This record gives sequence, structure tokens and C-alpha cells, in this order.
Amino acid sequence: MTTISLRIPESLHKTAKEIVKQEGISLNQFITLALAEKVSALATAEYLEQRAARGDREKFLAAMAKVADVEPQREEDRL
Repeated sequence: MTTISLRIPESLHKTAKEIVKQEGISLNQFITLALAEKVSALATAEYLEQRAARGDREKFLAAMAKVADVEPQREEDRL
């Protein structure tokens, strides 16, 4: 584990303390979870950008051409 010193606005600290009290967790755990969520969101965005860059429009159109042009049979399948 690594220890860091963090400076945050007093208003944010106050709000975070209220939330952790309601949630029954420590401020350390709350900040760790918030950081993990942000890191995960950024990593996911980067992954999706990389996947999109590998996309091939011609392959997409070829796959879509194989889809039957029929009306949905079930109401919940309609747009």
C-alpha cells in the first residue's frame, strides 16, 4: 500500500464525510473506490476507442446484409 497526502477543498471534504457516515465506510475506502471507478472508466474509454479504430465498415455492411428484412414477431422487439 502507498500513503499519499491529499489536499481537497473543505466543502468537498465535508460532503465526503457526510456520505461515508451514511454509507458506513471509511473516508479512505470511499476515496479508494472513487479513484478505482475513475480509473476503470478511463481504461474502458481507451479500450473502446482502440476497438473502434480496428472496425471495418465493409465487414459491418456485409454482416448487416445477411440480416433478414422482416417485421419483428413480438411487440417488445419493435423499436
